[in-house]
Amino acid sequence: MTSRDAILGRVRRALADVRQDDTPPVPERPGRYPQYDEAIDRSYLREHGHRSVEETVDLLAENLADYRALVHRCTEEELPGTLTRLLAERGSRSALVPPGLPLSWLAGAGLPLVQDRAESTPHELDQVDSVVTGCAVAIAETGTIVLDGSPDQGRRRVTLVPDHHICVVRVPGQVVSSVPQGLERLDPARPLTWISGPSATSDIELDRVEGVHGPRTLEVVLVSGQPKAEVVS
Repeated sequence: MTSRDAILGRVRRALADVRQDDTPPVPERPGRYPQYDEAIDRSYLREHGHRSVEETVDLLAENLADYRALVHRCTEEELPGTLTRLLAERGSRSALVPPGLPLSWLAGAGLPLVQDRAESTPHELDQVDSVVTGCAVAIAETGTIVLDGSPDQGRRRVTLVPDHHICVVRVPGQVVSSVPQGLERLDPARPLTWISGPSATSDIELDRVEGVHGPRTLEVVLVSGQPKAEVVS
């Protein structure tokens, strides 16, 4: 028996109790077989278990750390000081900021802030020590941060080229329990970047190498409290 035969055999056994369907596809929707779709139960769980808001946030922090991301918690008032401290501990001499990042977040950082420009080259971005962004949604069950290119997150490459990424997640507003819940909040037409820990890959000997396809270090700041309105003078 070949691998192909084994896989097809498993499929046949899995569909053994599904009623026969000879319904032709819908003409205006090629590949759509209504009765077949109705015959197979697709009512998947939207989340695994029932958790409180606090438990969901704790699960997010646990899974982020399991992926080797560095997790920090602070209040809205403590956020500027926390970001300043993280950049200083990293030894960052510059930080890239998306155009919509709140100005107050890095007001006391005391280092050059590099603006995200369309004409910036990968080489120029590689000279930046850190990038600070917000996020679109954070998924607790998978420890995943999703960026969608919104003004506080910038273009995809600004979070892929610099070696250090600090991502700010608002708790609990931007935290969901599961992937289905996260998808409900996302626009599929936007440039979505799904991040589960720092960039990493392994060779055939399972030697883990970080920083190959993106930042070597991911730090996630879970911020509680309501954001204050920015005052533009």
